[in-house]
Amino acid sequence: MSPTFVSTDTRGRVSIGRPNRDYRFTEQSDGSILLEPAIVVSELERKFLSDVEVQAQIAYYEKHPEQLVFSERRRARRNG
Repeated sequence: MSPTFVSTDTRGRVSIGRPNRDYRFTEQSDGSILLEPAIVVSELERKFLSDVEVQAQIAYYEKHPEQLVFSERRRARRNG
């Protein structure tokens, strides 16, 4: 990717053209800045998603959605 030159606005800001996105900000030792698109998750969600048993259940139900069991409230919402 070739470098792109940008100018700051009157408040010293630079637009990267992606509204409402989160980025991981890293300042390199040479002063350059690295912005990496990021998704922020809570510690609890991270633990949940890193659980091997949970991952196995997710994989199973992705392959077998007919096995999912919905609550009465959710079933009513799905059926209109």
